[in-house]
Amino acid sequence: MTRAQTPDASGGRSAAAGHNSGVIATGDQARIEQRNLIVTPAALPAAIRDEDIPRLSNLPAPDSRVFKGRDDALTLLGELPSTGTGIVAQTVRGMGGVGKSTLVLHHAHARLAAGHGPVWWIEASSTAAVTAGLASLAAALNPVHTALPLDEAAAWAVTWLQGRTGWLVVFDNAEEPTCLRPCLGRLSTGQVLVTTRRDLPWQDLGTPLRLETLAPGASLAVLQQITGRHSDTDAAALAELADELGHLPLALQQAGAHLAQTRTSADGYLAQLRTDPAGVLAATPPGDPQQRTIARLWSVTLNTLYTDAPDAVELLRVLAHCAPDPLPRHVLTTALPTPQAVDHALGILAAYSMITLTDATVTIHRLVQTALRTETPEPVPLSQRRGIRRLLGRSRRASGPHPSESALALMRAAVPSGRPDDLRNWPEWQSLVPHVQAVGRHHRGRRTVADLATLLGEAAVYLSARGQEAQALPMKERALRITEAASGPDHPDTATRLNNLAYTLSNLGRGSEALPLLERALRITEATRGPDDPDTATCLNNLASTLGNLGRHTEALPMRERALRITEAALGPDHPDTALGLGNLASTLGNLGRYSEALGLEERALRITEAALGPDHPDTALGLGNLAYTLDNLGRSSEALPLFERALQIAEATLGPDHPDTALQMNNLAFVHSVLGRHAEALSMNERALQVTEAALGPDHPDIATCLNNLAYSHSGLGRHSEALPLLERGLQITEAALGPDHPDTARRLANLAHTLSELGRHAEALPMRERALRITEAALGPDHPDTALSLGNLASALRASGRYSEALSLAERALQITEAALGRDTPTPPST
Repeated sequence: MTRAQTPDASGGRSAAAGHNSGVIATGDQARIEQRNLIVTPAALPAAIRDEDIPRLSNLPAPDSRVFKGRDDALTLLGELPSTGTGIVAQTVRGMGGVGKSTLVLHHAHARLAAGHGPVWWIEASSTAAVTAGLASLAAALNPVHTALPLDEAAAWAVTWLQGRTGWLVVFDNAEEPTCLRPCLGRLSTGQVLVTTRRDLPWQDLGTPLRLETLAPGASLAVLQQITGRHSDTDAAALAELADELGHLPLALQQAGAHLAQTRTSADGYLAQLRTDPAGVLAATPPGDPQQRTIARLWSVTLNTLYTDAPDAVELLRVLAHCAPDPLPRHVLTTALPTPQAVDHALGILAAYSMITLTDATVTIHRLVQTALRTETPEPVPLSQRRGIRRLLGRSRRASGPHPSESALALMRAAVPSGRPDDLRNWPEWQSLVPHVQAVGRHHRGRRTVADLATLLGEAAVYLSARGQEAQALPMKERALRITEAASGPDHPDTATRLNNLAYTLSNLGRGSEALPLLERALRITEATRGPDDPDTATCLNNLASTLGNLGRHTEALPMRERALRITEAALGPDHPDTALGLGNLASTLGNLGRYSEALGLEERALRITEAALGPDHPDTALGLGNLAYTLDNLGRSSEALPLFERALQIAEATLGPDHPDTALQMNNLAFVHSVLGRHAEALSMNERALQVTEAALGPDHPDIATCLNNLAYSHSGLGRHSEALPLLERGLQITEAALGPDHPDTARRLANLAHTLSELGRHAEALPMRERALRITEAALGPDHPDTALSLGNLASALRASGRYSEALSLAERALQITEAALGRDTPTPPST
C-alpha cells in the first residue's frame, strides 16, 4: 500500500505542487480566480483525417534547388522496402557536410509526392531529441498528446507506427546508437533511415550506405548551376575552388551562395580562403577535416556580412549559443532594435545558407555553431572593452554583451509567465528546453550568472513536472552552484536551490543525499527569515518528508507539528497551506500507527482544500487519497473505496492517465479492491500503475517496489503464488538497494516474500525472513506500533507451520494486545502480508 507523498518545495515566498498542476499564489493580497475545464476525448478530434495521413509530413524544404551527383544513391534508397513486416532500418553514413541529410530529404520528398506517407523527420542527436521528435508526431496526429509526458507521447507514436506500413521515419544526425536502440527494433513495418557521421557498430541495421564527397564533375556542376557561370574561364576557376573545398557538398552550396549573392569572382574567393589558412575554428576534432574546410568558408562569408549586414552576424552569434533544434522565431523578436530588423537579418542569413528559415522556426547547423563559438572571444571586463574593434581581420562595431549573454536574455524573456509545472505552459516549455540547456552549456557571461541560475531552475521545475527528474538533476545542481557562488552560502536563494535539488534527489529515491541539503536549507531559512516564517515551515515539512522516506518518522513528527503551528498562525486556519500542513502531520501520525489521530486531521484538511480550491483540483484528489488511506488502515476499506475512486477520476481528468500521481491513485485503489477480495479488478489496475510508474521513475525507484508488491498481492489473491514470487523478489532487491537493509519498507518486503514462500509450502525459507522483518520493524517503529503487531502475527503463523505452537501462542497474544491498544477492539485484522 502506498501513500501520496506531500509535494516538497521551498524558497523565498515560494510554493510548489510537485507533479500536480494548478495555480498557487504567494505574496500579499494574492487573489486567484480559477476554473477547471474537463475535456472529453471526443472534444479533441484528430488533427488529420485518415485519408490525409499519406500526405502527413514535417519535412523541411530542400536546402538548395541544386542537387547533383547522387543519382545512384537515390536509386538505392528508392529500392529499399517500405511495406510489410521485418523491415530493417538503413543508415546513411559519411563525414559532416557530405550531404547525408540532403540526400535523404530528396528521397523523402519523392516518397511524399508519390503518396507514400506519413513521412516524419526527427533530429536524433540525443535520446531526448528522439523522444521529442516522436512526441511531435503524436501531437501532429492528435493534439491531445501535447499534454502527455514526452516519453509517453513518443511511445504512443511508436505503437501507432507499428500498426501501419508504408511510412518513412528519418532519424537525422544520429550521434550514438544508444539513442535509437530502444525504438529501432520496434519500427519494422515501414522504412527507417538513419543519417550519421559516426562510423560505429550500429546493431540491427542493414548494410550502410556510405556517402563520399562528390566527383569533381559533379562538384563543378553544383557551383555552375548555383552561380549561373558557365564560361570556360569560370569553369576553370570554379573547378579549382571545388578542389580547395574538398568537393564537400555543404561547402560547395555555401560557396556558391556567397558568389551568387556578392557577385565576386571565384579567384577572389579562393584567394581569401588561402590567406585565412586555418579559418576561425581554433581546434578541430582529430580525423574530422571537414570542420576546418567549412570553417574557412564561413570566415569568408562572415567577413562579407560584417561589412554588409553586421546585425545579421550578431544574430548568428546569438543563435550559435542555442541548440541546433528548431528555435521558435518569436524568441528572437527583441534580438535587434525592431522585429523588422530581425526578419531582415534572418533573410540575409538564409540567403547565405547560414540558417534554415521557416515562417515559424530558425535552425542553424551544429558545425556553424561550433565555428562561431570557437572564434568568439571570451567576455572581458568593461574597463578593458574600449578599443576592441578587430575580429577576423575586419572592423566591427564596439563590443556589446557577449552573445551567450544575449542568448540568455532572449531565453529569459521567451519562457512562459506563470509556473513551469502548470500543464498549460508545457507546450511552450517543450520547444524551449533544448535551447535553455544549450544556453547553460555555452554561457560565458560573468554578469548574468544569476539570471542563468533562474532560467535553469525554472526549466528544471518543468522537467520535474513532466517526470523527467534525471534531466532536471544536472540543471538543479548547476543552479545551486551558481547561486551559492554569486549570492553566498547563507543566502535565501541558496536555500531555495538546496530545497529544489533535494526534491529531485528524493524523487529519484536518493533520500540520504537529500537529507543534508534540507538540513542546511532549514538552517539558512531560519537565520534569514526567522523561526516563525512560512518559508521556515516549508523547510520543516520538506525535511520531515525526507526523514519519513528514510523511515525516521519519530524524528519527523515534531517538525510536522511545528510546521503546522507556524503555517496556521501566519496564514490562518482555512488557508490551503494549512490544509497541506494538516495532511503532512496526519501522514506522519499514520506512519507511526496513530491512525485515529490522523483521521480527524485528514478530514479537516480535505474540507479546507475543497473549499479553497474546488472539488476537482489535484490537491483535492490528494486529500481524498490521504483520507481514504487512513480509513483503510483503520479497517474501513468499504468507506475508503469511493474516496479512492473519486481521487483517481480527478487525477486522470486534470493530470492525464500517464502521470505518476495518477498511477499512485490507481495503485491505492487497486490495493483496496484486493483487500475487499476483488483481486481480478485490482490486477489490471496494478499492471497499469506499474507501467506508468516505471516509465516515469525508472526500474529501480522505491515506488516501483511498492507497485510490484501490490501486483504480487493481487496475483496471490487469485492463487497465482508462483507468478507473485519473482515480483516480490525484485521488489525486495529494489527496496534494500534504495533504502537500506534496516528500513521499515524492507521489513514489509521481507514479510510479503515470506508469506508467498509459505503459500508455496517453503516454510523453512520463510521463517528467517519473518524473524528479520520483526527485528527491523520493532527497531524502526517501536514495540507498540501496529506494524510490529502485524510482524508478530506473521511470525506466529510461521512458527505454527513449523509445529512450534507454544512460541507462536505468546507472539499471537502480544500482537493482539498491541492491535487492540492501537486500533481498538473492533478493528478488522489486516491482511497477513
